[in-house]
Amino acid sequence: MKNVKKIYKSVLIILVIISCTDSRDLGFLEEVVLPSNISALFDITQDNSGLVTITPSGEGASTFEIGLGDSSESVRITSGESIENIYTEGSYNVSITAFNIVGDSTQVNQQLVVSFEAPQNLEVVIENDASTSKQVNISATADFAISYEFHSGETGIDQPVATANIGDGISYDYETPGIYSVKIVAKGGAIETTEYNEDFEVTEIVFPLSSAPTPPNRNDVDVVSIFSDVYTDETLNELPTPWSSTNFEEANIDSDNIWKLTSLDFLGIVTNYDAGIDLSEMEKMHIDYWVPEGTTNELFVKIVNTVDGGEDIESLGATTGGSWQSIELDITAFDGGDLANKEKITQILIDSDGETPVAYIDNFYFYRESTTSSFDDGLLTNGDFEGGSAPWIVGVDDASPAPVVTVGDNTYYSVDVTAAGNVYDVNVSQKVEIIGGNTYTLTFDAWSNTNRSIDAGIGLSADPWSNDKETIQISPTRTTFTLTLSASGFGAPNARVLFDIGGEIGLVNIDNVSLVLGGGNLLTNGNFEGGSAPWIVGVNDAEAAPVVTIADNTYYSRNVTAAGNVYDVNVSQKVEIIQGKTYFLTFVAWSDTNRSIDAGIGLSADPWSNDKETIQISPTKTTFTLTLEASDFGATDARVLFDIGGEVGEVNIDDVSLSMN
Repeated sequence: MKNVKKIYKSVLIILVIISCTDSRDLGFLEEVVLPSNISALFDITQDNSGLVTITPSGEGASTFEIGLGDSSESVRITSGESIENIYTEGSYNVSITAFNIVGDSTQVNQQLVVSFEAPQNLEVVIENDASTSKQVNISATADFAISYEFHSGETGIDQPVATANIGDGISYDYETPGIYSVKIVAKGGAIETTEYNEDFEVTEIVFPLSSAPTPPNRNDVDVVSIFSDVYTDETLNELPTPWSSTNFEEANIDSDNIWKLTSLDFLGIVTNYDAGIDLSEMEKMHIDYWVPEGTTNELFVKIVNTVDGGEDIESLGATTGGSWQSIELDITAFDGGDLANKEKITQILIDSDGETPVAYIDNFYFYRESTTSSFDDGLLTNGDFEGGSAPWIVGVDDASPAPVVTVGDNTYYSVDVTAAGNVYDVNVSQKVEIIGGNTYTLTFDAWSNTNRSIDAGIGLSADPWSNDKETIQISPTRTTFTLTLSASGFGAPNARVLFDIGGEIGLVNIDNVSLVLGGGNLLTNGNFEGGSAPWIVGVNDAEAAPVVTIADNTYYSRNVTAAGNVYDVNVSQKVEIIQGKTYFLTFVAWSDTNRSIDAGIGLSADPWSNDKETIQISPTKTTFTLTLEASDFGATDARVLFDIGGEVGEVNIDDVSLSMN
C-alpha cells in the first residue's frame, strides 16, 4: 500500500509538471495541507438487501480510497462521488483514506453495523444551542440502526432536512423561533423504521451571553467616559431623563455592568445643565451595543449643547445582531450639525429610527490618543511599539523595519516563524549604546500561539557578535520577563537589544521592552511565590503582607474600601539602600478599577525620607519601571514601598525587582 501511495503521488506531480509551462508555478505544491475532518455517510436501502451507499467527505481531499471491510477490494473514487456495496448482516470496519492533490493522505476508520432487524431502543437528544440563536442540536442512538433523518416540522417542508450516521450529531438553523413538531427517523437494513416525535420549542437568544470587549488602558485625562467599568465616569445629573422614551435597566453580565434598553425610541442623558462636559479635545467616540439577530432598527447618538446652542446626530451604521459590536466615530463626524462648540455638551441621546425591541449598551465614552505614557522604556526608544516600527529593525539592517501589528489600540512586534532554522535567522533588534562591564536589566512581554522558545539579550551588532542572552519559554499566555544581563567583555555605541526567534516554528509577539542600567534583584521573594515573607504591612515586621494564589500564581492583593492618606495602606520590604545611588524598580500592577498608587524607595523610620512616584493602574496588568534616586537618604533597613491608601479599589502587585546602577 505504501508503494502504491508513492507511485500515485509521483504520477500526480508529473502530471502537474507537464501541465505547467513555468517551473515557478509549482511553488504551491509545498503548501498543500493534509486532508482533514475525514468521515463517510452510510445510507442503507431499507429492503433487507444489505445495499449500503457510502459517501466520503473531507477538507482538502481530491480523491478517496474506501476499504469496504469485507472481502471486496478497495475502491478509489473522486471527491463528491459515492460507492455502493452489498453486505450481509454483521459488523464491518470501513476505512476511508483521503488524498490531496499531491498524494499525501489521511486515514480514518468507521464502524458499520448491518442488521435486518428494525431499530430498537431509539434515544434522542434535542436542545437549543447555548450560543447560536435559533440553532437546534440533535443526536440519536439506536440498536440495529445505521443512520437517522431529522424532520424539522417547518411548514411546507415534508422531506428530512438533514441525515447523519447514528450516534453523530446534527445542527440545524431555523428561520424563526417557535414550537415545531419535529421527527427523527432511525433507519437500518430492515424495511421497518423507528420514529421519535416531539413538539420542540426553538428559542431565540435575545440577550448577550458574555460581556463586551474590555477597553484598553488609557490615562484619565485622555477619556471622557459616560458609562464604563474601566474608566472614571462623568457625574451625570439625569440617567435616564424624565422625557426618555425607553425602559431603562441596569444589568450585569460576568461582573460587567451594562445598560438594558427595551422598547427603545430614545434614551436621554443629562451631563449637567450648568457647563456640560468638554469634548473639544477628544478625537473619537466609542460605544458597544448588542441587539438580537434580525434587528433592523438603525441606532444613533446625538450630542447637544444647550448653553451656547446647537446639536448633531450621527448613525452607528447598519445594525448587526447576535454579538457585541464596537463602534468608533471620529469626533469630527459631529461637525455636520449646528453645534456652537463641543466644550459644553449638556445632553446626550441614544436614538433609534423606530422602536428597537431591546438593546444593550456598554463602554460609552469619548477619547483621544494618549498624550502621556506610563510605560518607561529606559535606554530604549519606542519600547512599547506604539510609535510603529522605528527604531526597531530586522537583524542589524537599518533599512529593514521590524514588522508590527495593531490589535485594538495596542501595537506590538509580531512575526510567524513558519520554518525552523538557526535561532538568529529571524531576529528583531534595537541599536543602543552598551557600556562594557555594566549590568543591565531587560524587561519585556512575550507570547505566542504555541509553546516555544526564543533568545533575548544584549550584544554587538557586528562581528564578533559578542552578547549575553538567555533562552526563555513563551506560550499563548502573555507573560512579563525580566532578565539580568552583563556586558562583560563587550560594548559599543551601536550595540543592541536583541531577540533571536528563528529556532522553532510558531508566532512570536513582543511588547513593552525596557532596558535599564543595573541588575540583580536586591529583593527576596519578589514574585511572592514563597508567600508573604519578607513582605510586611507598613514597617511592622510582625505583620505579614496579604497575598492570594489564583491559578498557580501568587501575588500581593489588598482591597482599599475607604480612601485616606496614601500611606495609610502600605506594603514594604526592608532592604539596604545606599545614599547617593540610583535604583531601578520594576513591578507588575493592576486593579479592579482605574486608580493611583505610589511606589518607590525610602527610610523605614523617621524622617521617612523617600523617592517615590505616583502611577496610574487599571484592570489591565501593566509592567512599570521607575528610576529612583537615594540622593539624601540611606540605611541598612530602608525599604521598597508601595503606598496605596489614597483611593478606593483593589491593588494587585507582582514580580517586583529592585536593582542598583
